[in-house]
Amino acid sequence: MRTATLAGSDQDEQRRRQGDMVRSRIAGAPISWGVCEVAGWGFQMARGRVLDEMRDLGLTATEFGPEGWLPEDPQARARELRAHGLQAVGGFLPVVLHDPGLDPTHEFDAFADACVAAGAEVVVLAAATGVNGYDARPVLSDAEWTTLCANLDALDQRAKERGLRAALHPHVGTLVENADDVDIVLTRSRVALCIDTGHLMAAGVDPVLLTKDHVERVAHVHLKDVDAALATEVQEGRVTFSDAVRAGLFRPLGQGDVDVAGMVTLLEGHGYDGWYVLEQDVMLDGDPAGPGPITDVRASLAYLEGIAS
Repeated sequence: MRTATLAGSDQDEQRRRQGDMVRSRIAGAPISWGVCEVAGWGFQMARGRVLDEMRDLGLTATEFGPEGWLPEDPQARARELRAHGLQAVGGFLPVVLHDPGLDPTHEFDAFADACVAAGAEVVVLAAATGVNGYDARPVLSDAEWTTLCANLDALDQRAKERGLRAALHPHVGTLVENADDVDIVLTRSRVALCIDTGHLMAAGVDPVLLTKDHVERVAHVHLKDVDAALATEVQEGRVTFSDAVRAGLFRPLGQGDVDVAGMVTLLEGHGYDGWYVLEQDVMLDGDPAGPGPITDVRASLAYLEGIAS
């Protein structure tokens, strides 16, 4: 009986330590407050309010948000975040990678250098189509795929030279969206992945299964929950991605159809030590008069902390 008690106590302590480790790696994202890089996305909330609400929730880190939302100067950006009790995680960089006539290195270098100066760690890449929004995308030739994957490897190396991690974000409406796209990237490049549970499920990919099969490639995680019925409508082309987001495609964690608990348990069991970014894309019609998006972010945070306990 004495041995069993000690074993149970040891297990409780291990769970507590794991919970503390997960909680220390939860970050926010401005898109959860409707702040997005897409022109015409919706009302863009004031920076001060969003950062104050992140702090008030107890978050200690955030991704940057779209270009121009935070100060352009990296040192000023870091000071702005520190003033709100936050550190920089990194940010989302949609960049054209498939066009042999375009060199993405200048744009990447500027963003990566800003990450370093602000004390951030991760460059979250997306294979942009070159047009605004995420409702349509072209079909690539094999030669364009070769260019895209070669650029990913080149940018991955440039990130490593700066002590950063590059992670490709499969994202609805980009050139790496669905299972076939992800398979090409995993086969033909060495870049790590940003697993976004919402965008993957919206594209018909089981995010937990993908993670299980390629856990060694996961360098960053965006956690969303998803309304599976709306996701199916997006996959079948009956609803555009933007209209689905407006209709509530992405749900607070624990209120949709993604196995978020299974995802976190799987990653922690394989030694994942990166960030869990609470990222629930929303569109706002105007400046919230009441609590606004913080209500859903609070619910997601409580759910994730409950998993970690």
